[in-house]
Amino acid sequence: MNSESSQPADVTLADAAKRATRVRALYHQLEVQYHNTEWSTEEDMLAFSSDIGVLARLVMASEGRWDKDGDVRGELKDKMGECLWWLLVMSDRLDIDITEAFGSFMDGVEAKLA
Repeated sequence: MNSESSQPADVTLADAAKRATRVRALYHQLEVQYHNTEWSTEEDMLAFSSDIGVLARLVMASEGRWDKDGDVRGELKDKMGECLWWLLVMSDRLDIDITEAFGSFMDGVEAKLA
């Protein structure tokens, strides 16, 4: 496995967040190159929302409820990865520790269900 281009399946959420932030910085460079400014947090959220919509259609297609040609499973995998990436990017941009947020949320849910 090439460690520069992929991560092991057991990557931590904190490591994934750092990698997402590094990749987002590369996209910011392209935005400046092509549009003279980086995308705002609002523009990032709009892009994330768009990808969530695509993910929804792919889930429907994977369940046979939306007609879609091509490799639905492969596209679904890619889009899920992209949506996770966006969530990690948004947590960075909004200065939210995603590992703490997830842990706190799960603690609350588990306490309610116990």
